[in-house]
This record gives sequence, structure tokens and C-alpha cells, in this order.
Amino acid sequence: MLTNIVETKQKEVANLTLPPKKQVQHFSFYDALAKPKRHLGVIAEMKKASPSKGILKESFAPIDIGAEYEGAGVDAISVLTDQTYFKGSKHDLMMVKETTCLPVLRKDFIIDSLQVEESVRIGADAILLIAEILSDKKLADLYKQATDSGLDVLVEVHSIERLSQLLQTITPSIIGVNNRNLATFETDIQTTRELAGHVPSSSLLVSESGILTVDDLNHVKGFGANAVLVGEAFMKDISPGTGVRRLFGEHEHA
Repeated sequence: MLTNIVETKQKEVANLTLPPKKQVQHFSFYDALAKPKRHLGVIAEMKKASPSKGILKESFAPIDIGAEYEGAGVDAISVLTDQTYFKGSKHDLMMVKETTCLPVLRKDFIIDSLQVEESVRIGADAILLIAEILSDKKLADLYKQATDSGLDVLVEVHSIERLSQLLQTITPSIIGVNNRNLATFETDIQTTRELAGHVPSSSLLVSESGILTVDDLNHVKGFGANAVLVGEAFMKDISPGTGVRRLFGEHEHA
């Protein structure tokens, strides 16, 4: 699946036309996670669908979801902009930027400098770079381009081997551990535990995927995570804001 996604991205990049730059207010993704509102930072994801689970939320209204997330006190919002596999769009991100006062992460499969420039132009505050689909040089080049352009970067890894390898080239300010194996789509939050000890103390650690309960939150915090990225649990709840409060054990008091 991951190979297919990258091949699709390569075709998209070949036909990419850069849009005019959006004039929006920017917010620091890094600062939001470094000084979270709760005991763990929360990156709440907008995700209409996924290749492994299909449609997660039929009534998908980005402006309403963004308002729900902001009202529930999340620290940042992640917006899936991949159309083919996740039913997202760049327009979703632009709408969220225009209607919330939270940092917004563009979550996509970024493999080319044109996509970084596009992210700047559509108003993203941060981008995701997935180490498993990038060479060390490409990752370092895209990381530098992004940070030079004022974007924060969440660098995602899934294995100790890939993390150790990339740390020989760069030390990202924010490192995400994807608990989901992108080759098999199996999820295990113990992946965060296995990698946490190898993350530099100077980097913020984000645990991504498979976080569904208060116990999951407590586990990843115990492993050393500074923040979590959660999408599915929020998208499948009665409302996204309810999902946030439920995950933190606040639902009955909301």
C-alpha cells in the first residue's frame, strides 16, 4: 500500500500547479506542543477515511470539526490533505486555517520540494515528513526547506533502525512515532515505548495512531511522549469535541 501511495504522489507532483499564497495568521506548532493545555499535548486530526478502515465520518464538515476541536481545548489540528487514499483535500486545510486560531499540520505524503512550497502557500503551520518514504538526503533537504520557510516539521518514524539512521543526519525538533505499521496497517502503542529511549531529549516526542482510551494516554505519557496525535477515536465519536473530552476522562463533566 505504501508503495502505491508514493507512486500516486509522484504522479501528482508531476502535475502540480502552485496556488497563490494565502494570507493567514500563523501559530507555532512546536510551542503549542511544548506548552500544552493538558498533561499531554493533543494534535486532533481531521480524517474522513483511511485505506484500512474506509469512511470514518460520513458528515465531514471541516469548519464544524475545527470549531469542535478548538472548543474542546486541543493544542493543534492535523488535516489530511491526501484525496486518493484518505478523501481529504487542501481546501479542507485552508478552511480550518481561516476559521480557527490553532496551529495546523498538513498531513500528507510529502516527497518533493514543490509540496513544501505548496504547504506554505495554502497556509499550513507545519508539515509531516515520513522517514520511511524518504532517503536521508531528501529528508534533510525537505526539512531545511520547510524550516527556512517558517514551517515546523513533524518527522515520523516507525522503527529504531530508521530513527537511528536519520539522527546521523538531522535532529528534528519534533519526532513522531507512528504506532501503525504503514506496510501492514497493524497498530501497537508499544512501538512508542520501544522507540522513546532513542529519541533525543532535545526533541518533542509525539505518539501517533492507536490511542483510543485514557489508559492508552497514560501508557504513552509513561513512555515519555509529550503529545499525541489522534484521529480515528475523535472522528468516530458522537462528535469530535465529545471524543476529545472522552479520551481525557472529562466527558461526564463537559
